[in-house]
Amino acid sequence: MRSEIEYLFVGHPVGAIHVSWNDGPDWEVNPHFVGEVRKLAGNGGKRPILLICRSGNRSETAGHTLLEAGFEEVPNVQHGFEGELDERHHRNSVNGWRFDGLPWEQC
Repeated sequence: MRSEIEYLFVGHPVGAIHVSWNDGPDWEVNPHFVGEVRKLAGNGGKRPILLICRSGNRSETAGHTLLEAGFEEVPNVQHGFEGELDERHHRNSVNGWRFDGLPWEQC
């Protein structure tokens, strides 16, 4: 769910496979999203698909789309990779995958 730039330069969970829900410069929804996920996941939508984006918002919306398309188990990382904004409008200091010390990598 992370944008390609986020995935490459900010980081992602170890082993994550990137499929854009929407991406810049126009941030339009990827019309091939469900098909791309279906192809990668196989097993007719029965395999769990864990979604993550920067803050958990885009991945939550994308998850609803996958559920509507017949996927059965689509958990979302609630606070995303970088977490919510703190009082100074910075991420990675309140919560999120990286803040919680979970395994991640950067290309």
